[in-house]
Amino acid sequence: MLACHLLAATAQTPILNARERTERARIRQGVRSGELTRPEAARLRGREAGITAEKRAARADGNVTAGERRDIRRTENRASRAIHRQKHDGQVR
Repeated sequence: MLACHLLAATAQTPILNARERTERARIRQGVRSGELTRPEAARLRGREAGITAEKRAARADGNVTAGERRDIRRTENRASRAIHRQKHDGQVR
C-alpha cells in the first residue's frame, strides 16, 4: 500500500517540474527582454521557490492528496498570472 502512494507521488513529479521549468524560463526571458526589472524578477523567483517548498511539503508524507494538488495548482496559476502582469506592466529595465 505504501509503495502505491509513493508511486503516485513520484508519478506527478515530471509534470510539476515541467511547469516549474516553464515559469523559470518565462522569468529569464522577461529579464533578457527588459520586460522585468531585477527586483520584479527576484520577487517572482521567490514566489516560485515558495511553490517548490509547498510541493515538497505535500510530498513529504508520500501521498499528495487531491486537495493538496488543487492548492498547488491554484498557487501556480496565481504565480503565472503575476508573471504575466509584471511582464506587461509597462516598466522597463
